[in-house]
Amino acid sequence: MDINPTDLPEVLMLTPRRFGDSRGFFSETWNAARMAEAGLDLTFVQDNHSYSEASGTLRGLHFQAPPHAQGKLVRCGRGRLWDVAVDFRPGSPRFGHWVGVELSFENGRQLWIPPGFLHGFVTREPGTEICYKCTDFYAAEAEGVVRWDDPDLGIDWGVDRPVLSDKDAAAPRWRDVQSPFTGTGGMA
Repeated sequence: MDINPTDLPEVLMLTPRRFGDSRGFFSETWNAARMAEAGLDLTFVQDNHSYSEASGTLRGLHFQAPPHAQGKLVRCGRGRLWDVAVDFRPGSPRFGHWVGVELSFENGRQLWIPPGFLHGFVTREPGTEICYKCTDFYAAEAEGVVRWDDPDLGIDWGVDRPVLSDKDAAAPRWRDVQSPFTGTGGMA
């Protein structure tokens, strides 16, 4: 597996090898022992699968506050999406910086987004499926959201009128949300 940093060094691109023949392919998307050797000693406790019928469906920017902060390993099971992570750690020199990566069934890439980062994605094709592993369980009382199109962040989503949930459409501005994280992802 190739593991490469993005413009936010804590956010990593993982590209598993695919072994193919006339039937299709096989790919090992996670191996705890191999990843620990590469410095990713992670324990995943929950797998999520998200399906979006329409192209242009945008979900985010979401986070879970400590003590339920989640790291996520995201991949695209079908279709194509633009996956975004934003550094939400006030002590970080990259606080408020974002990175976006195209994940697709074809490219097989995965994005590791550690705790302390906002996460969101927009689908680029109808019928897109997103699969992601989480390092903590979902906790409704710890969830938070920041407005997807906040001008202070300036994220280029490549879509002007996305399909949004009511929660995401009503999300507060970046400047109005107090981050519960520190520069290393812990509690503030």
